[in-house]
Amino acid sequence: MAITAAQVKELREMTGAGMMDAKKALTETDGDMDAAIDWLRTKGLAKAAKKSGRTAAEGLVAVRVEGGVGVAVEVNAETDFVAKNAEFQAMVNDIAGAALAVDSVEALNDATIEGKKVSDVITDKIATIGENMTLRRMAKIEGEVVSTYVHNAAAAGLGQIGVLVAMTGGSEDFGRQVAMHIAASNPASLNEAELDPAIVEKERQVQIDIARESGKPDAVIEKMIVGRMNKFLAEITLLGQPFVVNPDLTVEQAAKEAGATITGFIRLQVGEGIEKVEEDFAAEVAKAAQG
Repeated sequence: MAITAAQVKELREMTGAGMMDAKKALTETDGDMDAAIDWLRTKGLAKAAKKSGRTAAEGLVAVRVEGGVGVAVEVNAETDFVAKNAEFQAMVNDIAGAALAVDSVEALNDATIEGKKVSDVITDKIATIGENMTLRRMAKIEGEVVSTYVHNAAAAGLGQIGVLVAMTGGSEDFGRQVAMHIAASNPASLNEAELDPAIVEKERQVQIDIARESGKPDAVIEKMIVGRMNKFLAEITLLGQPFVVNPDLTVEQAAKEAGATITGFIRLQVGEGIEKVEEDFAAEVAKAAQG
């Protein structure tokens, strides 16, 4: 019987299997959906479906630079053990390479690695490694000079924190120092102009409330707020922060001395913002024992 695209799509959604595997399963079972699911399970290709509900908050960030274009991607897995797996590392590295040619996670999922869609490559790896995995984020930057730094590196260009810095002028070495600074200090933005106005307004209201509690005259309160906001902005914007390599200089001053203008940065950290479900070891053993 003829297998429709709708049937293939339904089976893929139910099992997490790749397109060609889903089509073959339906062909082998004459379009019987339940039998096709069993066929995929016997071939070890339906593992992804079982894993899809589990939290993937570990994994790796990969950074790659080519021709003045830098990209960072985050691929998550369930445990930190997978980050040490050579197969997983190779996959993440390949995905970063594919990311150089696209501009969004959606486009990256549809991009190909050796003729296979990235989304299918990930699904296949879920089946072979046995953990849920997700392509969570990608970010891209361009510059005359693009430098990188990876913190807690698992392999070249792969680690827990990936940073890219774009500059005009300066050197790769100085850019790497700035990237290390960003990894450590996690600035909210490059400068005040690029900072989310909601963050500024929230802090201003906090400082107004604190200043009013002092009971001092309005003129004094206004000066207190201005001073505290300036300090706040310096602490959370990259260019205003004391440079970790030489705290006597701000990052902006250090860049000027290095003949560089920092035009942007990217910082991705594995699992950032993902709510992890914590279980104690006894609970994990009990769960495993129950099958």
